[in-house]
Amino acid sequence: MISFRNSEKFDKDATVILIDKEQLKNKDFPFNHKKLEEEFVALSKNGQFSADKDEMFPLVIKGGLVLLVGLGKKEDLTLTALRIVVKKALVSQFLKKHAEVEIVPHATDEKSVIAVIEGFLIGTYKWDKYKSKSKDDKSVPRKHVYIIAPEKREYKQAVTICEGVNFTRNLVNDNADVVTSGLFEKTVKELIKGHKNVSLEILNRKELKAKGLNLHLAVNQGSNKEPKLIIVKYNGGTTKEDYTAVLGKGMTFDTGGLNLKPSHHIETMRIDMSGAGAVVGMLKNILALKIPKNIIFAMSLAENAIGSNAYKPGDVFTGYAGKSVEIGNTDAEGRLVLADAIAYLVKNYKPGRIIDLATLTGACVVALGFDYSGLFSNNDDLSRQLVRASNETDDRVWRLPVYPEIKEYIKSQIADLKNTSSMRGAGACTAAEFLRSFTEGTTWAHLDIAGSAYVENGCRMYFGHGATGAGVRLVTHYLLNN
Repeated sequence: MISFRNSEKFDKDATVILIDKEQLKNKDFPFNHKKLEEEFVALSKNGQFSADKDEMFPLVIKGGLVLLVGLGKKEDLTLTALRIVVKKALVSQFLKKHAEVEIVPHATDEKSVIAVIEGFLIGTYKWDKYKSKSKDDKSVPRKHVYIIAPEKREYKQAVTICEGVNFTRNLVNDNADVVTSGLFEKTVKELIKGHKNVSLEILNRKELKAKGLNLHLAVNQGSNKEPKLIIVKYNGGTTKEDYTAVLGKGMTFDTGGLNLKPSHHIETMRIDMSGAGAVVGMLKNILALKIPKNIIFAMSLAENAIGSNAYKPGDVFTGYAGKSVEIGNTDAEGRLVLADAIAYLVKNYKPGRIIDLATLTGACVVALGFDYSGLFSNNDDLSRQLVRASNETDDRVWRLPVYPEIKEYIKSQIADLKNTSSMRGAGACTAAEFLRSFTEGTTWAHLDIAGSAYVENGCRMYFGHGATGAGVRLVTHYLLNN
């Protein structure tokens, strides 16, 4: 929980003072407290505190803990580094047992305060639903943070967006047999309940079959779980404005199908619905913020299981768009459910643009690692807007190419297309090209979040272990500002 206050009071369990080296040197302190100023000067003169990056020094003022946190040189301080420092301070041994913490930022500009908010709400998130709690449990209490900054609409908006990020993380982190297509449906219905400017369409197995979404159905053939395409139409803008569609891949578990994933890869495949989870987080944000835009939220949900009914390599299926697809690999399943969903949205909803999010390819992880999502698009303006949103939110993207020659990579001898490349290399690009071929010229962007959606070992940036909510801040910002 976060509250804002206009001046520091030192009346909580602890106070965190963020300060850079220049402020310390120039005695330009971000607080108004004579005794504390004297302590700062003495500590600096004695060389006990120099405001180096990540340096922490505890003091006792008015009987309460004051934690001095160094930010290093002002010119080297990035917003990412600020988020990391805030996270480190709040989870440190100094503050571990403190439930109420006051934070005095080093600067009062909007971007710095929002970085502090994100460092707290995103940085201290922890998934411990299944950890047992003993009677003498000394786990970190849920913190209430008081930030010394005026209460502004932008700050409350940042809090809302972070809550959407963590909502997504909860969905992605939970068990695959908990977060099924049925839970997605229940969650979406609960979110939109009471909102009069939304409509809901849900295609279950029967409707998917009747309408010919056979690529989607093929992926789900080996599972006893119900496949679904969930579409929420949010009418926040005027009738003259077009719709932006955001679509998420929702493989609630991906075994790889008959092309079975090996050990050390299959264990985390509950996260293969991170794209659909991100769309749910965005839906939560947009409803809470009442954004005056027209938006379509779509989640394409299935389970890629093995069994006697599972679809097979070499099979050919004709999807909703009327194009036949040869199955080169059953583990290239995400592009199949997305292809049917894209074709369905284009024909029935006619959006002005489509943005899809998917943990789609290991090739994107090889290309970009874990801090960036791959961005593919058929439109330079949309790409620039998403890159700008990426830079503003620290939800990072890097544009990769889709180009005419790559069409040759996904040609089939026995069908219109093949779901895997006939040539080695460019795996993320060929997957994107497969999706592009179903857009029918609609302005489109694809975000491959395979690397950025999950932190498996230790800590990356200010994220702890588990889901990161990749795409939620990025696309919410885009929707707010474009």
